[in-house]
Amino acid sequence: MNTLQKTAIAAAITGLFAPAAFAQAAPAAAPEPSPVTANVTVVSDYRFRGISQSNFKPAIQGGFDYAHESGFYIGNWNSSISWISDAVPGASAPIEMNFYGGFKKELIAPGFASDFGVLQYAYPTSGLNATNPNTTELYAAQNFTAGPVTGFLKFSYAVTNTFGWTNSTGSYYPDLTVNYDTGIWGIGLNAHVGYQYIAGNNSAGVSNSSTLSYTDWKIGLTKDFGGGLSGSVAYIDTNAKKIDGAYAYFSPQGKNLGGATGIVSLTKTF
Repeated sequence: MNTLQKTAIAAAITGLFAPAAFAQAAPAAAPEPSPVTANVTVVSDYRFRGISQSNFKPAIQGGFDYAHESGFYIGNWNSSISWISDAVPGASAPIEMNFYGGFKKELIAPGFASDFGVLQYAYPTSGLNATNPNTTELYAAQNFTAGPVTGFLKFSYAVTNTFGWTNSTGSYYPDLTVNYDTGIWGIGLNAHVGYQYIAGNNSAGVSNSSTLSYTDWKIGLTKDFGGGLSGSVAYIDTNAKKIDGAYAYFSPQGKNLGGATGIVSLTKTF
């Protein structure tokens, strides 16, 4: 039983025996919400911008966020992965670590928060003899609320090479996410679309944009179970291309890592 529950029970018992004037006293103010939140997720397949990062296998994820009342925030998020060790024999890189910070404030109107920040994707590796996959992106997003509809429009821009692709500084990813609260059983509808543009040319002089760029989309349902527990199901797909008969994003078995799939996840926030 948490402290708040104990306090509420004690107050109720005291009120049964206290004088009327005491029993009618104003209740104590609710405690301020913590500026620190944490989360942990189990997902059937970690898809990042439509591409599997875990070779179609489950992943465990988690992180924390600190948000100051001024609008400034920092956070960290992590996930198990396999795509680097799958692509480079002898390499070990079992985790993706994201570090980010920025400023988020309702600058336009209530319910319309503007968000600006920087995000570092870090991949602790050993035995890697390829381009470093670590990536730094700047981002700007505009959140919106219209009754039961919420969402955001976001633009991310890479100021380094993008996830190990050669000469890919300047790659970008615009995306739109829309959520609809049905008001029924805590169920929400979700839709997402994004376009991953990969800049530059590869080591053979072939355009990255024409071979590696693609669009991804998702439609799904979320369910709020209460107590910080939620679940989701989603359908995800991309139009990632083939290059000389092979997929641009492929598994060790030659499967399309950006192929259509359904995923399920369970998240607990604290």
